[in-house]
Amino acid sequence: MSHAQPTQPPGLSDISHTGLVARLPARLRPYALLARLDRPIGTWLLFLPGLWGLALGGAPWPDALLVVLFGIGAIVMRGAGCVVNDLWDRDIDRRVARTAGRPLASGALSVRQALVFLAALLLVGLVILLQLRLAAILLGVASLVLVAVYPAMKRVTWWPQAFLGITFNWGVLMGFAAATGEVALPALVLYAAAVSWTLGYDTIYAHQDREDDALVGVRSTARLFERTTRPFLVACYAATIALAAGAGVLAGLGWPFFAGLAVAAALLVRQVIALDIDDAPLCGRLFRANRDVGLVIAAAIVAGRLA
Repeated sequence: MSHAQPTQPPGLSDISHTGLVARLPARLRPYALLARLDRPIGTWLLFLPGLWGLALGGAPWPDALLVVLFGIGAIVMRGAGCVVNDLWDRDIDRRVARTAGRPLASGALSVRQALVFLAALLLVGLVILLQLRLAAILLGVASLVLVAVYPAMKRVTWWPQAFLGITFNWGVLMGFAAATGEVALPALVLYAAAVSWTLGYDTIYAHQDREDDALVGVRSTARLFERTTRPFLVACYAATIALAAGAGVLAGLGWPFFAGLAVAAALLVRQVIALDIDDAPLCGRLFRANRDVGLVIAAAIVAGRLA
């Protein structure tokens, strides 16, 4: 027995027929795809640094309400960041195979529709932000500058992954400030660890588009290091673990934190060993594996606090 396929705006990729996005009304699917609701890994990687900050500043458990607010905020602000990115990159996206089906690149949404959607997301984000302490609010406002500027970095520097790390991990500082009302040295060191982590995993991610990026003139650490990516990852991930350990010492975390950090280090080592920069699907899987790394570190911080 056959069933009629639900209609959808022209230009959308087949991914809109799968998962939660497929259950939305056809007119809402382009907005869900624009916010990357079909790819939750980005939301996880935005939420987890905030969870680290909340856990580091917790006494000993992170505040449950703050965790919920940061979770919702991660969904909303990741969506807003994707809208800003796609507004900047819509002409480039049309020329890259993996991104040609995105709503703005394909014409499924207009620039005006994207701007209205962005305003709605930012309004929700503002409501969430105003529930936090003043220090966290000020940090949240400052982060908007980073969100707006980041998409241009791939045009002017070979290190856009570093700017992504600075932007994406701002939640470490916000989480700690939301929990304690201030930003202290342990949070700054943990933030540096998170930036190093992102520099590594986003280099892996960028290898999926390395050849297309070369054709359209987009720069990345994947193109910069290319065949020497593995030693670069070793440096990034070693810095991640060393800095996270330093943050743990400064915060007075107990031995379970360092045991958990050893597990996270093993997961990162596995990524380095498994990497094949010419295998795009593998690069995607290794990139997504960083959700587990982030969860292990969050659990380690909580365990270290409890100890």
